[in-house]
Amino acid sequence: MADDRIRNIFSSLRLAEDPRVSLDVEAPQAPAGRVYTLNPTTGRPLASVRLDSKDETLGAIAASTDAFKRWREVPAPERGQVVRAIGERLRSFKEPLGELVTLEMGKLRSEGLGEVQETIDIADFAVGLSRQLPGQVFPSERAGHRMFEQWLPLGPIGVITAFNFPNAVWGWNAMLAAIAGDTTIWKPSLFAPLVAIATNHVADEVATEMGHPGVFSLVIGTDDEVGETLVQDKRVPLISATGSCRMGRHVSQNVAARLGRCLLELGGNNAVIVEPDADLDLAIKSILFGSVGTCGQRCTSTRRLLLHESIADDFEARLASAFAQVRLGDPLESDTLVGPLVHSAAQDQFLSALDAAKEQGAEILAGGRKAEVNGSDGQPLGGAFVHPALVRAPASGDLPIAMDETFAPILYTFRYKTLEQAIDMQNSVDQGLSSAIFTSTIAASERFLAPSGAGSDCGLAYVNTGTSGAEIGGAFGGEKDTGGGRESGSDAWKAYMRRQTCTINFGGDFQLAQGIEFG
Repeated sequence: MADDRIRNIFSSLRLAEDPRVSLDVEAPQAPAGRVYTLNPTTGRPLASVRLDSKDETLGAIAASTDAFKRWREVPAPERGQVVRAIGERLRSFKEPLGELVTLEMGKLRSEGLGEVQETIDIADFAVGLSRQLPGQVFPSERAGHRMFEQWLPLGPIGVITAFNFPNAVWGWNAMLAAIAGDTTIWKPSLFAPLVAIATNHVADEVATEMGHPGVFSLVIGTDDEVGETLVQDKRVPLISATGSCRMGRHVSQNVAARLGRCLLELGGNNAVIVEPDADLDLAIKSILFGSVGTCGQRCTSTRRLLLHESIADDFEARLASAFAQVRLGDPLESDTLVGPLVHSAAQDQFLSALDAAKEQGAEILAGGRKAEVNGSDGQPLGGAFVHPALVRAPASGDLPIAMDETFAPILYTFRYKTLEQAIDMQNSVDQGLSSAIFTSTIAASERFLAPSGAGSDCGLAYVNTGTSGAEIGGAFGGEKDTGGGRESGSDAWKAYMRRQTCTINFGGDFQLAQGIEFG
């Protein structure tokens, strides 16, 4: 029998009759051509979802291409009204959709609701942007000429999302793409297809009601059948992909081979520096959430903690105590602070990383083991729960496992003598997503944010706030192996458009630039 909660949520979202989904999960394995999506809290199936084939993906690309030709002719402010209506519809469905995020992905209910709010927020942002999309005017060196640039729709956008933000990352891309005049073809993670079906249903239903069918489409399938088809198709000028660095390299190489564009949001191995003059209470709270929030399954999760040697012993002791008090449980329950990892393989990776850390001379200060968690009925929940781990690096600071991103709640602590040393340590990893410093001095914060680029080398740099929790107003993304992409706010909209430089000769005389004479 399917979980009653999934039935209620699907009823609330008007998805009970969706042909992709079956709530019949009696069989040990999903039928051919379908896949079970699991509840990470219990490890049991929520539903089976029909997988799309390569031919169906090609059909979706063709349909999206046709829809793009119509959608790009719609004035941008009118496109903005469609996005506005989508945001309003999401507001009305925020609670059941947020709970579906929690049920299928395992993050706290408040985080699930917050994720849907993030899509609502980016819809609001996009509505305002739909009356801007500004180009520049340039002075021409030729009399009687005017020169300017304009931004034009790009085409169908392929959006490949990861399991950990199954709603918001689509929103960052799809809402901006929509006001830019693009259509969207979404390939979600197979660990969170129900959220994608529900979310895309809302967007497509609203757009269709307003006379614009086909702007938002969804293909669910394997990397071989669906992912590769999107990546290889020249009709898809931009692939926006979120996931591992390995995946990003594969996508970028194949898209570049056909001279397409990529927008990559890949891994993060994020560090926090704590100076001796920092507000330590504020730092403790921020670092605790940054490292254990979403069970360490955010690309912005805090993974390395760099402590000044004068405060390290006391700070580690306080943080170990905080780790020990973290309440594990059903993420739909209000008193839970940490839910499960997404699946048992992630649990195995967590334990494997800790074994490697111990072999490399590290000491586990708190947590670091599997957890058996009971539900409200006193019975084991059965999900992939772990006790978040606080790990002290050896005195030498040599801890190779900490140079890798383990997508789990592990925080490695290191010690430093000078701020210069700490910044070098922070920048020593391959990824460059999020970074933070806790300090009370302007000198330290400005050194960390050095305008010369000699401070943090990350795309996100924070002072007295943790590495997680980006707002939609600023562009989100990172450098180095994180991929260099930027999504959400600021001028991230430019990724979804093409630039055209225009020159008008209104004077009538034949003139060449650079003083060239001809004839």
